[in-house]
Amino acid sequence: MDIDNKEFLAGTHQKFSTFKALSEQLGKDQAWEKMLEELSQQEKQRMTPFLSESTLAKGFTITIPFFKRIGMEMEVMDISNRGIDAVLEIQKHCPYLLICKEHGFATPCHVICEMHIEATRRAFPEMKGELLSRQAFGDCICLFKYERPVK
Repeated sequence: MDIDNKEFLAGTHQKFSTFKALSEQLGKDQAWEKMLEELSQQEKQRMTPFLSESTLAKGFTITIPFFKRIGMEMEVMDISNRGIDAVLEIQKHCPYLLICKEHGFATPCHVICEMHIEATRRAFPEMKGELLSRQAFGDCICLFKYERPVK
């Protein structure tokens, strides 16, 4: 995951513009599926090294410097319990809030967060992901929970 801030921002703008164009062309549901096909493959490639760690907390912690480089402030909390390897990913700054508006979206959640959670689930069927809190809806953080069986 060696992406600089300019490349990250360009990719984010591209996601919104692509989703908007595909939605106009195919409808929102088909646009979603089309983008998920590619994103699921990317998630598998990008996330495998981190998810190969012994726990999700260790793997997610390794990604903190990447998120910092792209302007996000991330914390990770290990919430593993009852044979479930689980982590909370806390994002204190959402760089997508302003970008989504430039492309005519009220919030970034569907195009970015929900799509990444679904792509991760498809790439790693043993994992569950959930978006628990959203800055776009007035919460102070974005909060994600990921779970998988203990290795």
